[in-house]
Amino acid sequence: MSDSKTSSSKAWRPATRLLHAGLERTEYGETSEALFLTSGFVYENAEQAAKTFTGEVSHYQYSRFANPTVVALEKRLADLEGAEACVATSTGMGAVSSALLSHVKAGDRVVASRALFGSCHWIVANLLPQYGVETVFVDGGDLAAWDDAFNKPTAAVLLESPSNPMLDVLDLAAISERAHKAGALVIVDNVFASPLYQKPLELGADVVVYSCTKHIDGQGRVLGGAVLGREDWIKETLQPFVRNTGNALSPFNAWVMLKGLETLALRVEAMTRNAAAVADYLASAPGIVSVRYPGRKDHPQYALAQRQMTGGGTMVAFEVAGGQEGAFAFMNALNLIAISNNLGDARSLVTHPATTTHMKIGEEERAKLGISEGAIRFSVGLEDSADLIDDLARGVAALAKA
Repeated sequence: MSDSKTSSSKAWRPATRLLHAGLERTEYGETSEALFLTSGFVYENAEQAAKTFTGEVSHYQYSRFANPTVVALEKRLADLEGAEACVATSTGMGAVSSALLSHVKAGDRVVASRALFGSCHWIVANLLPQYGVETVFVDGGDLAAWDDAFNKPTAAVLLESPSNPMLDVLDLAAISERAHKAGALVIVDNVFASPLYQKPLELGADVVVYSCTKHIDGQGRVLGGAVLGREDWIKETLQPFVRNTGNALSPFNAWVMLKGLETLALRVEAMTRNAAAVADYLASAPGIVSVRYPGRKDHPQYALAQRQMTGGGTMVAFEVAGGQEGAFAFMNALNLIAISNNLGDARSLVTHPATTTHMKIGEEERAKLGISEGAIRFSVGLEDSADLIDDLARGVAALAKA
């Protein structure tokens, strides 16, 4: 049964939407969303089955196509993002690859910001050209470079802001305006900002992608992704690609993410307060060469971040003295903060991008992105900020001995 009390969420604020948007209860009236852990569905008769496949009847067919638990997640994410429609995918990279591959064809042209997550960079630099798609990388913060890149018709643009790992903030409105003049679909990876702190669709983007593993689950349990945008593009372009190539999200993972959404606002806001505190500590600590946090006034794009984001986020990037040796000494001295290439987790995590997430893009490309051998990416969690600072002090002390 549809719960009439939760059928409309237009007047609700984000924290309320995270609990109630898209909620449809079965005839049993369960409090929590039902988990439909089933691969297929049955029909009352052969005629209903036939009409389901022609589209004359609305009925679930197969969980690779759609599943009630996955649909509940898609509806809630779309409501939160302010999107017309959403398709959930098996992973975040499944969301990025599906958004691109469903939209482009041989002979098309894709322009991307150079500052991308390593796997996203690989798709643009290696995979798309194999299928006859021309790809161009630009310095995302240079609007003149975008202008130059759009001197030819362009099918799609891929960018992330803030970027992984150095937290560059890109002008989404200005880039989207330029991209649309070139005929491009603008795809924004909004993982670092989260749906709470940035609304790319309101800034002119056409499509938003997420790794739901980060922040949305945010507790280190399951993988998942999401693509959000206009209903016509989702249904006509993306959905047939996802359904027929099998990039489907497990109903169990969708249910876990629905539970994660219930605490998203609480977690992200607390993690953001911690991130601001540790960024301030690191900025004054000996042996720390530089700190990047969008909420600090010394961030290179602070004014832009203030315009298009409503919070500084949960991520901090910093560089230590001594290059890789210094970075490893710092990380190995940590006792509370774990070393992991994941992010957006309830537990604080650090990684060394040059040897992990961005290792395969090469030294020359890393130099262009400002990813030095001493750079560390810090995903700040829910621990007490004083304990995090005490732990970071162990890393600082190790730098002095390195």
